[in-house]
This record gives sequence, structure tokens and C-alpha cells, in this order.
Amino acid sequence: MSNIRRMRSLILTLDRWLTGLSFATATTLLAVISCLGLWQVTTRFVLSQPSVWTEEVMRRLLIWCVMLGMVVAIRQGALVSVDLMLRIAKGRWHDALRLFIALATFSFLATILWFGISLAWRVRFQSFASIEISIAWAYAAVPFGAALGMLAVVAHYLDPPPPVLMNADNTFTD
Repeated sequence: MSNIRRMRSLILTLDRWLTGLSFATATTLLAVISCLGLWQVTTRFVLSQPSVWTEEVMRRLLIWCVMLGMVVAIRQGALVSVDLMLRIAKGRWHDALRLFIALATFSFLATILWFGISLAWRVRFQSFASIEISIAWAYAAVPFGAALGMLAVVAHYLDPPPPVLMNADNTFTD
């Protein structure tokens, strides 16, 4: 097995593991956010003593949920896109367009990673108003999700999912 094949296999294995972990974590966070929202409504309207920390925790967990969910969406090719050019391109043009899209997305995520690290570093000494936790934990979701997203972009380029198109009668075809 050549080094390129080993590297490709390693990237896809790592991606499969990390994307699965991202999906499981994002869905768990969504369940936790829902429970916290129910707790907030219960304390406010049933107990007449609103919880002071739940809204802030829900907002921060939602950031993590979105960034981890983005990783899964990138890997599956499920982000909203204008893909008319990709659909009509054939042969080398199709391959070149796929490479351009991967490089543009990778570059965008690299920029988010760079500025996200800088932002999380700058706010590390600040804490939330209602809980004594550093704000950097919430901001860390941005570079963390961007780094995992960069891996997902590479994996999506190396092993794209099969194209699924919706017909006019809202049925899917392969």
C-alpha cells in the first residue's frame, strides 16, 4: 500500500470517528439545551422563581451544537449551496470545480480558525455574568469546529457522498 493510500485511509478513518463523535455530541447538546429550556420555563412560570443561569448556559451550548453540527453537514455535503455549475460540469471541469470549492471552504475555515483562536485567547480572563466560567470556553467552539470542519472538507473531497437530487415531484434519485 502506497503512502498516499495510507494517508487517505488515515484521514478518512479519523474523519469517520470525529464526525460520528461530533454528531453524537451535537445531538446530546441539543437534548441538554431542550431540558434546560424546559427547566427555565418551569422555574419561571410554575415556581415563580426564574433560574438565572439557564439562559446563558443554553446560548453557549447552542454555539457548540451549531459548530459540531456544521462538521457533520460539511462531511455529508448538506450545507446550503448553489451547485448548478457543479451539476452541469463534466470531466476535468467537474474535478477542477470540486477542488476549487474544497480549497475555498478550507481557506474560509482556516480564517475562522485563526481569528477564533485569537478571540478565545483574548477573552480567557473574562467570565460569564451568571456563572463563574471563563467566556473562552464558549468562544473555543469556533476554532474547534473550524478545525474539525477543515478535516471534514478534506474527507469530503477525498470521498464524496453519492449525489442525491430531488425531482420535481419531491422524490429523491441517486
